[in-house]
Amino acid sequence: MTTPSFPAHQYPDDVAIISLDEKIILLVGTAHISQNSTDLVKCVIDQERPDSVCIELDEKRYAALSKQQNWENLDLKQVVRKKQLATLIVNLILAAYQKKLGVQLGVMPGTELLTAAQTAERLGIPVVLCDRDVRVTLRRAWHATSFLKKGYLVVTLLASLFDKTELDEEKLAQMRNKDVLSELIKELGEALPHTKQVLIDERDIYMAEKIKSSRGKRLVAVVGAGHMEGIKRVIVQDNHTLLDTITAVPPASAAWKIIGWLVPILIILSLVLIGLRQGIAEFTANAVYWIMSHGIPSALGALIACAHPATIISAFAAAPITSLSPLIGAGYVCALIQIITCPPMVKEFEEASKDIGTFKGWWKNKLLRIFLVFLLTTFGSSLGTWIGGYRIVSTLFS
Repeated sequence: MTTPSFPAHQYPDDVAIISLDEKIILLVGTAHISQNSTDLVKCVIDQERPDSVCIELDEKRYAALSKQQNWENLDLKQVVRKKQLATLIVNLILAAYQKKLGVQLGVMPGTELLTAAQTAERLGIPVVLCDRDVRVTLRRAWHATSFLKKGYLVVTLLASLFDKTELDEEKLAQMRNKDVLSELIKELGEALPHTKQVLIDERDIYMAEKIKSSRGKRLVAVVGAGHMEGIKRVIVQDNHTLLDTITAVPPASAAWKIIGWLVPILIILSLVLIGLRQGIAEFTANAVYWIMSHGIPSALGALIACAHPATIISAFAAAPITSLSPLIGAGYVCALIQIITCPPMVKEFEEASKDIGTFKGWWKNKLLRIFLVFLLTTFGSSLGTWIGGYRIVSTLFS
């Protein structure tokens, strides 16, 4: 396919030319699954030969796009130890959503961003990764979402996976000219304004500041169309003092930390009081009930996930203990055992974004099965806390 060319400064509306102090910035808005956007990006960089090319990627996403075998370097044990399984799941869900649309549109998501980097490297132009670390974005978004709306967010993401609606040619033609992921985030933003602030508004500020600080007087910046208006608005402002704030991962709520320690302390004190007031037999009965109410649902969750027998046994043994400590959950212990006993192959990492869209795929793919183990054993242990806690409190006040 021949790359289009344009007379100097006669680009389509997808290109905004911004004069800022001594800098000229050509802001190119793209759809992440559009061949037209890919061609436009290559054309602009080829014709302008800027001093730097800025792209809407962070190091992690750039490595995922440019290094097809990057999965070989992922240490799942470290992911579990750092409690980043949930982040990895969300990344896979978003990747699967874009990939599904990309297959129908004939262009893989992020092609235009990778093309921008490759074109710049071919011409010897420095590439600037100007987006915020995706892990920071996801953690800040989760923290900004209220407890009740977290469930809505999870359901919306999962629903996007299993939506089998086939797009007709008219819808496909419309989507080729849109930034599909930004459209999804925009819809979420209407229902979850605080989440949108993190996913869109904060990143607009971050990218604008990174673009302004890039080397050279003539720059090309390639960003999703959903960020165009926001960046144009904030790039003329001085927001560099906000960078430390919007790149910080919020600490866990002090209230949740207190609750995390308060629940096990109350359970232990309640058992002691039951023993003192009602005798050792009642103490033993309630302690055994606590163990069984956690061990059985967690082991059942591991069994439903078709986990390794060692993982199932670990679920039964770990859940009653981890339920009395907020430092680690049964799900993380079981996920680690599952990784050790049934490590996924590189091929399964590569196929995860496809398998994640089918119910069967969650059990067939060893990586996704680790996620299942994590989710189901966590749910089982949480259920045990309610069941066991209710029994102990009822006994104490009976």
